[in-house]
Amino acid sequence: MADYGMIAPSSDVKNYVLDTNVLLHDPSCLGRFKENHICIPADVLAELDKFKSEQTERGANARRVHRMLMDMFANGQSVTRGVPTDGGGTVRMVIYDPALCPRNNAHLDQFHRIFPDRERMDHRILACVLMLQQNNQAPVVLVTKDLNMHLKARTVGLECQDYLNDKVHPEEISRYEHKTLELDAMEIQRFASSGELDLAEDRILNLHVNEYVMLQHANQIIPARLDKYGMLQRLICPDLLKIPDGHSLKPLNLGQKCLIDALLNPDISLVTCYGHAGTGKTLVAVAVGLHEMFNRRYNGVTISRPVVAMGDQLGFLPGTLEEKMRPWLQPIHDALDLLMRPAMPTGPRRKQMKKDLPDPKLKKPWELLMEQGIIEIEALCYIRGRSIPNRFFILDEAQQLTPQEAKTVVTRMSRGSKLVLVGDPAQIDNPYVDSRSNGLVYARNRLKGQNFTAHVALTRGERSELADVGAKLM
Repeated sequence: MADYGMIAPSSDVKNYVLDTNVLLHDPSCLGRFKENHICIPADVLAELDKFKSEQTERGANARRVHRMLMDMFANGQSVTRGVPTDGGGTVRMVIYDPALCPRNNAHLDQFHRIFPDRERMDHRILACVLMLQQNNQAPVVLVTKDLNMHLKARTVGLECQDYLNDKVHPEEISRYEHKTLELDAMEIQRFASSGELDLAEDRILNLHVNEYVMLQHANQIIPARLDKYGMLQRLICPDLLKIPDGHSLKPLNLGQKCLIDALLNPDISLVTCYGHAGTGKTLVAVAVGLHEMFNRRYNGVTISRPVVAMGDQLGFLPGTLEEKMRPWLQPIHDALDLLMRPAMPTGPRRKQMKKDLPDPKLKKPWELLMEQGIIEIEALCYIRGRSIPNRFFILDEAQQLTPQEAKTVVTRMSRGSKLVLVGDPAQIDNPYVDSRSNGLVYARNRLKGQNFTAHVALTRGERSELADVGAKLM
């Protein structure tokens, strides 16, 4: 069994068996198990081989895993004996061959009765874990992000864990509300008159730089932001965001005021925003982007969103690449159309002014700006390799990103650009992430406390009363 990697180099630490999805999720996980032994079933290599040709983040991760394993085994050691890692553990390949398994293994026979399909990859990996457990005294743990795989493992008595290195604490996403600070009458009056407030360190101990809080006294609530000097600052939020020849946008609640303050602050280059459906996170971000662009603070606006679980379907749609992508980017087109649509006459005079209405065959204002490259709307899959200077970059539905994809986006930003990540961690279609491990919460968690980052949570729906109640109760 030693020739097949079934016996660990030592029995004083755990053996972690990695599923394919863990390696695709985070290729660098090979160096994050400290002094423990990492086991990679040979069947995992076969699964990685299916993805290596993809021109996606998943394909890039598969190729990166192959290169890392080749570097680890470059010195000619037996891949099933184990090679040392930087953390003091080992990495080895494990081979499961049903023809060479003991015929009288009661546990393996029971497993095959429960899961009779021996050629299914998940079952082969589970059988491999079972054989490792039979041949080692140290604990054997399967690490997978597949919930069904997790349930199957527990069904046959195998220890199974999720990959937790990039998961945030449950409290990070358990509630979206901003923190509240109770002030006395003198403090709230001083803040209202001067626009800033210096509190004792113990009262702001749990606040991060650029975190938004609600200052409360009796029934009075005033939003504020903690600056890098530990001072609470009044928000910079205009009553109206004016879009030339379009519609103005008025913040409808305190959360939207906090978001606008963060988006207008030139010292903040990364803004993350959580918000349920209908809270206005995308519309506000697009409105501020257009406002800043027309004021010449940025050279243009780039708006993007990931295409999740639909990549295989795009090729079947008719038309050019732009026409194929339009259904997935339609919400962004809707926001631009709403904000930049010329004001229409209402009431009895409408019939009299029909001759003044724009020709429907003419291009819309935002379409003309797109032709000039001032406004860009594109799918996220084309961002790799770009350097984006002096742009207001909005990434919608950022909760669909993996942590590695979020890192790719953040590292594309050049000097003078602002990156806005908006989304709802509760609405996820990507099978490789969940509410605690997606790219939006990962970016917020890893970069919070930096002088150039801010986070805003929106809780009040403004789309309609129906949408707001539906988001909460359904």
